[in-house]
Amino acid sequence: MAGKSAGPAARKQKLSGAIEILKALGFGPRQSNEVAGYTFLALLDLSPDSPWSAASNPLRGVTPIITFIRKSYGVRYAPNTREAIRDEAVKYFAEAGLLLRNPDDPKRPTNSGKTVYQVEPTALAAIRTFGSTKWQAQLNEYLAARDKIRRSIDRERNLARIPVKLPSGDVVTLSPGGQNPLIKRIVEEFCPRFAPGATVVYIGDAEGKFLHFEAAYLKGLGVVIAPSAKMPDVVVHDTKRNWLLLVEAVTSAGAVDLKRKNELRDLFKGCDTGLVFVTAFEDRRSMKNFLPQISWETEVWVAEAPDHLIHFNGERFLGPYPG
Repeated sequence: MAGKSAGPAARKQKLSGAIEILKALGFGPRQSNEVAGYTFLALLDLSPDSPWSAASNPLRGVTPIITFIRKSYGVRYAPNTREAIRDEAVKYFAEAGLLLRNPDDPKRPTNSGKTVYQVEPTALAAIRTFGSTKWQAQLNEYLAARDKIRRSIDRERNLARIPVKLPSGDVVTLSPGGQNPLIKRIVEEFCPRFAPGATVVYIGDAEGKFLHFEAAYLKGLGVVIAPSAKMPDVVVHDTKRNWLLLVEAVTSAGAVDLKRKNELRDLFKGCDTGLVFVTAFEDRRSMKNFLPQISWETEVWVAEAPDHLIHFNGERFLGPYPG
């Protein structure tokens, strides 16, 4: 690549320009430091000796960003730097509307390893003028329009979100893709069939772990959940039988095996209700590979046959066990 033959001065100058732009766009010190600057250059596909007018907006994930920085700027980031790039640069760029997340597939889960980012076209047009007499005017025009651009991006994101109607009639929305379509079916199909009139106490989501969380309600049942707790995907209180149903939605991992069952039992050990452990799958084909893992004294629900439950042994059918 062209950047490999560029000297230290050219690399330093390009990084300096990237940081200057980020500051002009209103980003604070942590989002306009060296790591953020190199990340920004990778998203613009700009090598050290390329003019700013050559900036483009390829689709890039975090690993390709690290690869670009290494090849073009000779800076090597360890694999564990991915989280810093994602959490301290890319995340903030996306929240500010500078980046589009998964524009090629808005339904891709946020936590997918295939997640990609792209510089928003209006921002790109302004950035291409950096260093020219047009830059300040273009910057001002972009900053004036940024709130409108951000609202437009938010509307597009919201269109891709999954609405879930709770038994109370309230609606929450989940981020697209992954296990969230299955979570919707758990709330809207499993609950009315097997825990009618129940209260949905918790729903997890890749974008927001505690998307729907009735902390005070759980506290009333004797359970206080720490922010770091590894929660099941859905927690439902069957008020008629005073059972707490702990449901894991499984698309690629997370079935209630013996280890997970014990973790959940410990997490809810102060609960004044009986605990029922449920693993949910979209279909029997999805379930097949997990069958050897599923713990005894738990339940399995398959969304393609919503009227049925598979009971893994024991003297009860859909009920808590002592101890």
